[in-house]
Formats: sequence, structure tokens, C-alpha cells
Amino acid sequence: MTEDGRIIEVQGTAEGEPFTHEELLTLLALARGGIESIVATQKAALAN
Repeated sequence: MTEDGRIIEVQGTAEGEPFTHEELLTLLALARGGIESIVATQKAALAN
């Protein structure tokens, strides 16, 4: 996922039981939050 939220690649496998569309959206939201945190940390490190 890019800094502005555009998706580059998605991979997913349902092991044992399929997941719902809502669960996929939740996973994407969690990923976006993590990526935003990483980008902020990287920017802070580069600013120092």
C-alpha cells in the first residue's frame, strides 16, 4: 500500500474457513493503520 492508501498488491488465503468481505475490509484497515505508522516513523528518522 502506498503512503496515500493506494493498493499495490493483495495476497490472502483462507486457511480452514473462508473469511467474509467485512473481515477483508477490517484487515485492509488494520494494514493501512500499520503502514501509516511505519511511514511516520520513517519520516521522523529521515528528519533527524
